[in-house]
Amino acid sequence: MTVNELNQFVYYCKQIQPQTQENIKRFFQGVIVFPYDKELLLQAYLFLNLKDLFPLCSELLLFEKSPISDYTDLGKCDFVFLTYTGSLFLIETKFIDTEATGATERKRRNKHRNKVFEQVITLKNRFSQYWNIELEQLECGVFTTDSELDWRGNDVNVVTKSISIDKLERWRKNYPRLTEY
Repeated sequence: MTVNELNQFVYYCKQIQPQTQENIKRFFQGVIVFPYDKELLLQAYLFLNLKDLFPLCSELLLFEKSPISDYTDLGKCDFVFLTYTGSLFLIETKFIDTEATGATERKRRNKHRNKVFEQVITLKNRFSQYWNIELEQLECGVFTTDSELDWRGNDVNVVTKSISIDKLERWRKNYPRLTEY
C-alpha cells in the first residue's frame, strides 16, 4: 500500500465516519453511564484503554462499519485503526459469557471463540482484496471477556487480549463520571 492508497482509504473513512476522536470518546463514555449492551461496554473499554491493550493503534478510522464500501453483507468490522507505523489494525470484539455453566453454554462459548477469529481473518482477507492492501500491512486483533482465547491467536497471527467480566464491571463502576457528555 502506497502513501497515496493509504490516504485514499483514510479519506474514504472520514466520509463515512466523520466524527472526531473526541466525539467518539464522549460516545463511549456515555456507554459506561448507560450500559445497555455488554458488547458495547466491552468496546468502550477497548477504546478508552486502547494504548494499554493495542499500543500500535493511533487513530480510529471506522467503528461498526463495513470497510468495503456499501457491502455490509460482506461483514462489518468492529474497529479499524490506523497505526503509528502506517499500517491498518482490524479488531473484532466479542462479549463471551464465561460465567454461565452447563453443556449448552460451553458449546455457545466455543462457537463464539471460533467465530470471532473467523470474522477477523475473513475481514482481513476481504479488506486486502478490495482495497489492494498487502496482507503484511493489515494487522488483526481480538478483544474478548474470555482469557481462554489469549493463546489462540499465536498460530494465526492475531493479537488477542481479554478482560474478565468482573474486572470490566469494576472498571465501569469506578470510571470517573464526567458532568458533560
